[in-house]
Amino acid sequence: MAKMKAAIFVEPGRIVLDEKPIPDVGPLDALIRITTTTICGTDVHILKGEYPVRKGLTVGHEPVGIIEKLGSAVQGYQEGQRVIAGAITPSGHSNASLCGCHSQDGAGTAHGWKPIGGWKFGNTIDGAQAEYVLVPDAMANLAPVPDGLSDEQVLMCPDIMSTGFSGAESGKVRIGDVVAVFAQGPIGLCATAGAKLSGATTIIAVDSIAKRLEIARHMGADHVVNFRETDPVEAIMQITNGRGVDVAIEALGTQATFQACLSVLRPGGTLSSLGVYSSDLTIPLGAFAAGLGDHKIITTLCPGGKERMRRLMEVIKSERLDLKPLVTHRFKLDDIEAAYDLFAHQRDGVLKVAIAP
Repeated sequence: MAKMKAAIFVEPGRIVLDEKPIPDVGPLDALIRITTTTICGTDVHILKGEYPVRKGLTVGHEPVGIIEKLGSAVQGYQEGQRVIAGAITPSGHSNASLCGCHSQDGAGTAHGWKPIGGWKFGNTIDGAQAEYVLVPDAMANLAPVPDGLSDEQVLMCPDIMSTGFSGAESGKVRIGDVVAVFAQGPIGLCATAGAKLSGATTIIAVDSIAKRLEIARHMGADHVVNFRETDPVEAIMQITNGRGVDVAIEALGTQATFQACLSVLRPGGTLSSLGVYSSDLTIPLGAFAAGLGDHKIITTLCPGGKERMRRLMEVIKSERLDLKPLVTHRFKLDDIEAAYDLFAHQRDGVLKVAIAP
């Protein structure tokens, strides 16, 4: 049986490069030869044991590649075609998909609905940090890459760009809105860009790393706040003349940023949460206005599916957004353990790494 290299979760603290069989292709599947992928913050949660997956799973959920083999029932694609697939791979025919909640395309059980079921790569099935990945329900999930776009130009579409944009979309950012984005990692930077494209006219980016705040301005931020130099809540209330923001986007996943988002909302404002939380959250009485502030709190899991990917690549193709500055480091798949070490410890100004087999 033919083998491939893959980054495999062994146990908390250990993701190693090893060999696995190249997957067999079912009727609705497509086998993709990976040309570029990357490491996500969620993969670091897996590495640290903060998010449980089974031992032996291939990690990663951001594939860019070439169709190697198509399932017998797959139509509309051809082998050799350049494609991406979203981090979320809905089937298109589940109850969740038919209700419009494509990201929650999980299986119902006797104990209730399984959350984040649409996230399969590197969660419930083998993922993209390998030489090949098997894409389920290929006709719902494969999106051809437009001619003229490089792998790195579309590398953020499967997850980071889709997730970041959804912070503004779920928060229903409108023309003329004031928006605060807490944390300017890759997702936060895309949330800043998404708010700009959605029509926000005052965008406030919060972080502590000068380079990230500089990139945030490039992505559309009108004001930047370094939370190590000033209290971000006080700074935002001063910038808004005490009004507060229409939408606060939480893009880190901590109690502190969640509470700060809630604290800067205007009455009736929306907290749009994108963070992956590793412990219980508490809602502070004052910031929550004792439950009487008409606030809205909404969470979003990265939207997936081929139409979502097509739309995101059209944004890149139209040159309305340049995400190349987010790729700061490049590694071969053979060196992925070193890439994990760099990314997990956030050294050398890393934002995103490109991994090429």
